[in-house]
Amino acid sequence: MSSSLLAVPRTALLTSFDALLQPAQFRDYGPNGLQVEGKSEVRKIVSGVTASLALIDAAIAAEADAIFVHHGLFWRGQDGRVTGWMKQRLARLLAHDINLFAYHLPLDAHPELGNNAQLAQRLGVTLYGDARGRFGEQSLGFMGERAPATAAALAEHVQQSLGRAVTLVGDVGRTVQRVALCTGGAQSYFEAAIAAGADVFITGEISEPQAHYACECGVAYIACGHHASERYGAPAVAAHVAQQLGLEHSFIDIPNPA
Repeated sequence: MSSSLLAVPRTALLTSFDALLQPAQFRDYGPNGLQVEGKSEVRKIVSGVTASLALIDAAIAAEADAIFVHHGLFWRGQDGRVTGWMKQRLARLLAHDINLFAYHLPLDAHPELGNNAQLAQRLGVTLYGDARGRFGEQSLGFMGERAPATAAALAEHVQQSLGRAVTLVGDVGRTVQRVALCTGGAQSYFEAAIAAGADVFITGEISEPQAHYACECGVAYIACGHHASERYGAPAVAAHVAQQLGLEHSFIDIPNPA
């Protein structure tokens, strides 16, 4: 690694992430912030969606001092023992003294750089700037508008924009304009999106009940993949903070069909 790169304290990086994402405002199932402590000074950040072994190895190859992700090491109902995949990931991080920063719901919710806002921007959805712009538990759902189109045409646009096949359920010929978004595994937000007046709901995953709701309520449902819908928040936040602090940043996308 080039010694000419600016180094900042790990604590300054954590302070910047926390100030931007405000993790204390959210009820989350895992810890947000610094999940694994590494070098005391950071020069280079790698961002990614999930702290997988593949991403950690790629960060090592890139000579990163820190990794910034949406999905960290901790999941709801997880076995707390350090064995198997957890041991492998921790062993790599600790052996190479790499800091791991992870922000789950706070990264979804940021109004400009978060997963929902970044997906809306990519899809050409103009988010409402007033109370109509948020819905659902902890206001994690986002709402806006785009030019009227059929649900089928919008689904094709989403597929082309994200480079991934999507699932469209509902009246494919219906004209849609009011778009609700909630990235990742946000199936449970569909009913709140319907109540908020959406014409179409875009998220990562779909479960059995939502297919019936879409057909019965007349609101189209587009599932575009958990990973594919959440590729944009982490690099946006990491790049923003890296620029503020004068650090080097790169995004590494580890393909995931889910």
